[in-house]
Amino acid sequence: MKVVIAIDSFKGSLSSLEAGNAVKDAVLKLDRDAEVVVRPLADGGEGTVDAMAAGLGGDVIEIAVTGPIGETVSAKYCIVGGKTAVIEMAQAAGLPLVPKEKRDPMFTTTYGVGELILDAIRRGCRSFIVGIGGSATNDGGAGMLSALGFDFLDKNGQNIARGACGLESLESISAENVIPELKECRFRVACDVNNPLCGERGCSAVYGPQKGATPETVKIMDGWLGKYAEIAKRVFPDSDPDHPGAGAAGGLGFAFKTFLGASLESGIGIILDETKLEEHIADADIVVTGEGRIDFQTAMGKAPIGVAKLAKKYGKCVIAFAGCVTDDAEECNNHGIDAFFPILRGVTTLDEALERENAYNNLKATAYQVFRILK
Repeated sequence: MKVVIAIDSFKGSLSSLEAGNAVKDAVLKLDRDAEVVVRPLADGGEGTVDAMAAGLGGDVIEIAVTGPIGETVSAKYCIVGGKTAVIEMAQAAGLPLVPKEKRDPMFTTTYGVGELILDAIRRGCRSFIVGIGGSATNDGGAGMLSALGFDFLDKNGQNIARGACGLESLESISAENVIPELKECRFRVACDVNNPLCGERGCSAVYGPQKGATPETVKIMDGWLGKYAEIAKRVFPDSDPDHPGAGAAGGLGFAFKTFLGASLESGIGIILDETKLEEHIADADIVVTGEGRIDFQTAMGKAPIGVAKLAKKYGKCVIAFAGCVTDDAEECNNHGIDAFFPILRGVTTLDEALERENAYNNLKATAYQVFRILK
């Protein structure tokens, strides 16, 4: 029996590989001769760096960068195979890095994201996987691009201020001082939203309020981003502010696509491709996936469904485990998960359920009982 396991992290409890290994222990307890393959799973958001580093033997790098409100923060990324950097934008420009009383996308910057990329380039990386979920910013990626050498200038030829507010005085963009290594780099951006840069579905209107924007500043920033897109088109004629995902992360999707030639892709699609999961699934007997909470949203394309769809390509049985499931989780059965199982075995507090040892033992015990039937 060959079992392939790819489980997303149980946030606040088990990492992707810890969850996978709990199921592996259960399978081997039942059948010592079973072939069990555990692969990392993430969707490009929180936990992607850790999952890819642990699952693919990457090196975690931690450096000081400019945070979203200009203060120095510690951010990590990983290097896999010596040439591929895996970066979570939120490490340098995420909303949790900004105290609630200071949240205002008029002034937050993506400059630290560019510093992460720059550091990886200096270490020899030329391939990048970048997750851009959870941003605190709405600067159209101008901060990130500035760190890489792009000049965003006002009418006097001076650099504009960081943050969305700087775009008010933007008059020209120059690529003259861009670091030369950038032309050798390839970027795959995990982008699971299809918002355009501007308009009623643009980044300012849809995501600005949760970052601290008011109705008035939403309109102002949207206008500035529109002007920014027009100026960018002078330098990059193929620039398209309406491209699906251009509005991701406060316009960071637009910056990556327009200035760095990035592909904006499904986060889980990138991870499945990079971890070569399909090669392992092709001859598997059973595929196991899961996440901390399985609900209707899981069925909308979250990581476990990505695994399930890949498994169904080869007609494989797919089971899933979760810390908890909701009444509407049955929708997942219509998207490739044959059966799912909550792992809690008794009345408990949330803190007790999230405790690593408890979660590991609960997952292992539940998987053991399920595999007794499957075997």
